[in-house]
Amino acid sequence: MNTAPTPVPSSTAAEQLGGGAGAPRTAPSSPHAAKAARRRSRLRPAGGPWLATLPLLVFFAISFGLPAVAIVIGAFTLSPDAPTGAGTFTTSNMTASVQGAYWTALLGSIKLSALTALIGTVVGLPLAQAVVTSRFRMMREAVLSASGVLANFGGVPLAFAFVATLGNAGELTKTFKLTQHGWSLYTFTGLSVVYLYFLIPLMIITITPALEGLRVQWREAANNNGATNWQYWRHVALPILLPSLLGGYVMLFGSAFAAYATAAAMVGASVPLIPLHIADALSGNVLVGQGNVALALSLDMIVVAALVMAVYLPLQRRSARWLA
Repeated sequence: MNTAPTPVPSSTAAEQLGGGAGAPRTAPSSPHAAKAARRRSRLRPAGGPWLATLPLLVFFAISFGLPAVAIVIGAFTLSPDAPTGAGTFTTSNMTASVQGAYWTALLGSIKLSALTALIGTVVGLPLAQAVVTSRFRMMREAVLSASGVLANFGGVPLAFAFVATLGNAGELTKTFKLTQHGWSLYTFTGLSVVYLYFLIPLMIITITPALEGLRVQWREAANNNGATNWQYWRHVALPILLPSLLGGYVMLFGSAFAAYATAAAMVGASVPLIPLHIADALSGNVLVGQGNVALALSLDMIVVAALVMAVYLPLQRRSARWLA
């Protein structure tokens, strides 16, 4: 008995049915979904993420870009009261900024910043480690909160607090008779102690995230291989933390290098520092008509700060790869 052959659907019918057996089945697109997609594409800004950062870029250009340009122009321009007149290009301001008392002040600021940043890094690391490994969560949060407050506590209030405590007539100075042992708050050493008051807390809050990134498995692996606690820190932890430590040191250096109000209120001209000389040149406290020299000194500080950031950013990226 012959059976009738099964009719094979035409290509048009197969397309309507979703294709043959081997063809991928795709859901038919809805006209409403297509319209919604086109509407979203029209609403999406053409600039993408750059448009969202535009307000920040404008703020940065106004707050930092324009003052920086004004400093650069003024640093290479003669003062208005110069005999040749204003607006003349010159390098005499930059030359004067690296000579005599100005050069001494620049070296003094670098020396003070480097020393206090080093002490802050060495002291802040074990303190931060004690905070991270503490079993008392409340104490840990209290220390981190206090560090955040103390790291931003400076200026005239900080100077007054130390003058009332460790000045020539301070309470601790009179109680322990520190002046008889050669102590003086209004010296390089005394100013270093004051700077450490906000640099050590700054180091604690800076290095704590890096310490929290150290994995417990690394210590366990070192202990299983017979390493002591010192060997673990020497060969495992410190090499990993080295970029973060150097980055923290650079940050502390920049913070101490730019500090002005505390030193101005406490030591005045007894300790030569570049921010104090900039203020004197701008106000004409020592010599009249040195405003453009002050701008040259400011440009010197910008160059130092740029070098500091050039070291800091690569270290942060390297540290982030290890501790991610």
